Formats: sequence, C-alpha cells, structure tokens
Amino acid sequence: MIGAVMLAAGASSRMGRPKAGLPLGCGGHTVLSMGVHALLAAGVPRVVVVAGAHPEAVRRALRLRDRRVQVVDHPGWAEGQLSSMVRGLDALDDPRLEAVLVTLVDVPMVTPSTVRAIMRAWRQTGAPIVRPARSGEHGHPVLFDRRLFAELRSADPSSGAKPIVRAHASAVLNVPVDDEGAFLDLDTPEDYERARRAAGRPPGPTS
Repeated sequence: MIGAVMLAAGASSRMGRPKAGLPLGCGGHTVLSMGVHALLAAGVPRVVVVAGAHPEAVRRALRLRDRRVQVVDHPGWAEGQLSSMVRGLDALDDPRLEAVLVTLVDVPMVTPSTVRAIMRAWRQTGAPIVRPARSGEHGHPVLFDRRLFAELRSADPSSGAKPIVRAHASAVLNVPVDDEGAFLDLDTPEDYERARRAAGRPPGPTS
C-alpha cells in the first residue's frame, strides 16, 4: 500500500492568512481540497493531512468527508517540516504500508497523472526516493520507500529531510513530468494569484 501525507501545519506567515482555505479552481475547491482531490483521484487509498498552526482552518478547508482522509493535529509543528512529516507518518503507518507520498498544501495543483507516474515508477524500480523533475528542478509529491521510515523518524527535525535525500542521492529516481502544478509553490499572495490564473479563475483579493 502507498499512503500520502499532506503537510498543512505551517503558519502561512508569508501569505498573511491560512493558505489551506483559499479558493482555487472550479467546483468550490480550496487550496487544500484541490491537493487532496488529486491524491484521491490518482488512487491513493489513505491520505493524512497534518494540521498545526491553524487546525480549525485546515478542517474547514478540506471541504469533503471521505473515510480515506484523516486530519491530525501536530502541536509541535514549529519544530519544523520534518516533525510534521513524522507526525503524519505515525498516523498513517500500517504493516501493509510500503511507501509514503509526501506533499505540501503549498503545491495544490499537481495532477493525478503526475501522482500516478511517481507511484508507477516506484513500483517498477523500488527506488528509495522518487520525485517529479524537470530541467534540474524537483517537485512534489516525493515518495519515500518504507526502508527510509526509520531514518526519517530519527533525523534532526531542524535539518529536515534534505540530509536523508542527499545520503541516498545516487539512488534517487527523478521522474520527468510535464506538469507545472508539481512545481508551483504557493508561499506569497503573488504566488496565489499566479495559481488562480493557471486554474482558470480571475485574480481576486488576497487579504
């Protein structure tokens, strides 16, 4: 089984308000619900959303009730992104779990086809880390094989997962994708306006 962890614990300080609930695309989607929908549409059987600084805003932003999706709170979210990842991994872990897709609420427009391509590449190769790539740039989601779970749990939260990725650099599988959404990161109001345009919605107020 491949599960997914969606990190939505940050304070959204650069955005100026919780980004999870910002409207995006059609059908009443929010930034969070669009990202979760892509994972479910790709066939991911379980998704854990990690909330931290704004737990109630994250729950409101989910906009769906689906037994495949679980929101967990992480009181220690300020320790860093890796601590949120481990919180999600602990909530998701199951003897059947073979790998986990890790993505960010900041990257809501990745397509289901990209998610499927990452999972397919892992199934074909068994690589410890699989991620989308284009022209030297790396996107989300990033897949970690179960062999790395212990390393993730024992790593220094202040350093994040990058040291683990570097330690396995020779075995990382970069999957070329033609998907702007895998690389479009929503940190600022300007990023959000760019995403709204890409999603086919006219720019709107961001405050």
